[in-house]
Amino acid sequence: MPTPIKPKRENRSSRRQFLKTASLAAAASGATTNVMMRAATPHVGGRDTLKVGIIGCGGRGTMAVLDALQADPHAQLTAMADVFADRIELSLNSLLQKSNAAAKIEVPKERRFSGFNAYQELIASDVDVVLLTTPPHFRPLHLRAAIDAGKHVFCEKPVAVDAPGVREVLETCQRAKEKGLSVVSGLCYRENPGFKEAIDRINNGAIGEVHTLYANDYRGPIWEKPRQPDWTDMHYQMRNWYYYTWLSGDFNVEQHVHFLDVCAWVKGGYPDRAIGMGGRQVRTEEKYGNIFDHHSVTYQYEDGTRLLSNCRQQPGCETDTHAFVQGSRGSATLDDGKILVYTDSKWRYRKKKGAKSVYQLEHDRLFAGIRSAKPENDGEYMSKSTLLAIMGRMATYTGQVVTWEQAMNSQEDLTPEAYAWGSAPEVTIATPGVTKLV
Repeated sequence: MPTPIKPKRENRSSRRQFLKTASLAAAASGATTNVMMRAATPHVGGRDTLKVGIIGCGGRGTMAVLDALQADPHAQLTAMADVFADRIELSLNSLLQKSNAAAKIEVPKERRFSGFNAYQELIASDVDVVLLTTPPHFRPLHLRAAIDAGKHVFCEKPVAVDAPGVREVLETCQRAKEKGLSVVSGLCYRENPGFKEAIDRINNGAIGEVHTLYANDYRGPIWEKPRQPDWTDMHYQMRNWYYYTWLSGDFNVEQHVHFLDVCAWVKGGYPDRAIGMGGRQVRTEEKYGNIFDHHSVTYQYEDGTRLLSNCRQQPGCETDTHAFVQGSRGSATLDDGKILVYTDSKWRYRKKKGAKSVYQLEHDRLFAGIRSAKPENDGEYMSKSTLLAIMGRMATYTGQVVTWEQAMNSQEDLTPEAYAWGSAPEVTIATPGVTKLV
């Protein structure tokens, strides 16, 4: 059984002390030292092995390993970590069945780490690159530990479930810059060549002045894991992490962050305030934890631009996932299968035959940055787009107007009292008009 963490209040004190110590150390080292560190970094332009470790061995993590191993001819998976040992074995067995990956995998039993402290053991196992694909709650903690230890990181979206986590990630990514370490985000639409070209056209005035943006994510229901007799409450919540706000951030943070990020990318910034509504209309049973099944948020920018955000996970309903941009002289549609810019004529992006997936492209960029000693750092947008989604959740949970400043400075900390196999955080369902803005 892992050692429980300290109570939340002590954790916050430790976090502040950690950041203070790290800042002093960074200042003492100076810019010259940082340049020398980068110049002396191994793996630059060579054929030496880049050892990869994965923390979080679910489906997304397994696919991330495949992309990482294809991104560099000398990448090798050497360590795996997950709170659940069975997830490691399932993931490893799946990877070993892949003809394009099996020869690049060497993960003996002593480098398969399970439990809440598994991330520490993996980071200490001489890996060079860490893939973070656990439930989002753990992202700030794991990212901090990896950067502290001098590792390059692939950081899946979203990067936090609350504002204290976002602030911590922003500071950690600043330290990564100072240390010459790469942090590449899983906000994969930023890698889409069609999105890039369409947004370049928008930014160059193709549709005139942007005044309205839409972010839609309408989906059906997702998986759930029936409770087993030997599961504690924490086991159950961890197995069904998607349905608990402290673990996932709610689905408008965990999933809808993608198209919210696209809209922020189009606009080139983040809104001033948000108001919205949401609730549990279909997913009302206890097994669905405490997340909502629909959210509708109107964000407003300081210049008056509106971002209309809608997401839903209900069975039997129409699906629709895309962003739409309305300008003074035209419009644009951005989704996986159709990228259009309408002006006096219609421009459509044509995907090139054999084009790589956006998931592969993000890992290509990560490993190219390591090899060229030109580290990538997506910290700013991956943190602020996560906060954009959290801001929307704050508005739907409370029924109040939430400003960007309130969201960024929120003291709502969803960290549990302890990470241990026993009791779990109380399941409290938000009630708009009653739930307080913290």
